[in-house]
Amino acid sequence: MLSKFLRAPAALAAIAFSTRAAADYAVDILPPVTPVSREIYDLHFGILWVCVAIFFVVFGAMFWSIFKHRKSVGAKAAQFHENTTIEIIWTIVPFVILIGMAYPATKTVLDMKDASNADISVKVTAYQWKWEYDYQQDGVKFLSHLSTPRDQIEEYGKPGAKKNENYLLEVDQPMVVPVGKKVRLLITSNDVIHGWYVPQLGVNQYGIPGFIKDAWFTIEKAGTYRGQCSQICGKEHGYMPIVVQALEPDKYAAWVKDMKAKMPAEQPAAAAPPPTDAGGSATAGATGASQAGATGAAQQVASAAPATAADGKSTYDKTCMACHSTGAAGAPKLGDKAAWAPRLKQGIAALHASALKGKGAMPPKGGNTGLPDDAVKAAVDYMAAAAK
Repeated sequence: MLSKFLRAPAALAAIAFSTRAAADYAVDILPPVTPVSREIYDLHFGILWVCVAIFFVVFGAMFWSIFKHRKSVGAKAAQFHENTTIEIIWTIVPFVILIGMAYPATKTVLDMKDASNADISVKVTAYQWKWEYDYQQDGVKFLSHLSTPRDQIEEYGKPGAKKNENYLLEVDQPMVVPVGKKVRLLITSNDVIHGWYVPQLGVNQYGIPGFIKDAWFTIEKAGTYRGQCSQICGKEHGYMPIVVQALEPDKYAAWVKDMKAKMPAEQPAAAAPPPTDAGGSATAGATGASQAGATGAAQQVASAAPATAADGKSTYDKTCMACHSTGAAGAPKLGDKAAWAPRLKQGIAALHASALKGKGAMPPKGGNTGLPDDAVKAAVDYMAAAAK
């Protein structure tokens, strides 16, 4: 009879030991890679063991007292009401324990907030549902979107496609930083409260509209570190990952050079009008002629430059898909003819203007102000064509 009851536990034990080589059942905090995250890690386990010790001391004394002084052995309760010595002991001991725990905790919090003397500053702006990174010293700016394909996410009528290794934790453009450099983050938001959270870096900072909060980290080991928005920021909250890639300084410099080459060229400032005399007439015939010549030369250069057709689908996938694939914040879904019909009646020029200047919940250029106008218009054309 006893063997019957032991069969199930024995089978479970055999399965556990046989699969141990194929899976790691350890549950732990992700390994720290920055000074602050290491402090947090050590603080967590230090206080955990203090709590474990208190648990065994308190409950051990309680169970020992219950067993040793039970009524069945004729124990008589000792009377020590208002015993000054005991009252001092049970006041001093918890006080010392709390002070011992408060000191390292306070030190860690102060270290977390000391973002001074940074080597690099990056402004992080949160949008529903993407991140914008603006490197203050290097002049690099880009948006980072979820790159997990939609066919892996949407499982309404049938199972989705096979999941990637980093399902929902992968982006099209990660944040890149150099190893061993102090990186200061200036975190804000364009719409609602978001949370920039990467556990291995020891950073979990809110992005609040109208405010700039700072945080910092120094990554000690090259690698890729992943996190997610830690605030419930809307229906696509789960699709707002963060990926930070740490490179050696020489590789980081090469990345900056490559990114700057891809940045759209700055628009030239408008030419100032020619000076006029007191009577209001132009005073510089020669100046006007030279300006006309320069304008003509510029027009010749512009006409000689080859025109490159903007890829509307690519722009849609990187900038517009987060809202227009789900209908978030009133955005018409791609291919939804009923939702697009009243908008198409306004004319394609009006749709271009709304996308470029922003309208309602949609920021100018979908929040990616670095996009060329032609790319934005091409994305609008792509969505309009899909709705016809």
